[in-house]
Amino acid sequence: MIKIHKTTSEHTDLAHRDGADHAFFAQFNKIDMLQHVVVAYVDSIPVGCGAVKLYEPGVMEVKRMYVSETARGKGIATAVLKALEEWATALNMIRLILETGEKHPEAIGLYKKNNYQVIPNYGQYKEVASSVCFEKLL
Repeated sequence: MIKIHKTTSEHTDLAHRDGADHAFFAQFNKIDMLQHVVVAYVDSIPVGCGAVKLYEPGVMEVKRMYVSETARGKGIATAVLKALEEWATALNMIRLILETGEKHPEAIGLYKKNNYQVIPNYGQYKEVASSVCFEKLL
């Protein structure tokens, strides 16, 4: 059974596979200011996480989505995403946005499966050809 715990960024531990692009994207994914983080547990073991942070009034950006390799394919990412959507709705947000990379086909599939729509690249990602940006109206 998946258990979701709300916390802050002081609780997360993330991995990446961006390769040479990691330094560029890391500057936009600092965890020191995230106040809305969820951690997913299975049998008391942390297996996934994600966060949302305010982007502009009424809009939060999904950040730091991750599920450990051994726990993938079990609905954990969807559970984390749904928990973030519910939290954002409770905070009176009307829209979620996010960026992922074209090197993350599993993430792209997750967002499409959960009714996120591809949008033009926004903010710091506008000129980044390898970025894929999404939104979901809440």
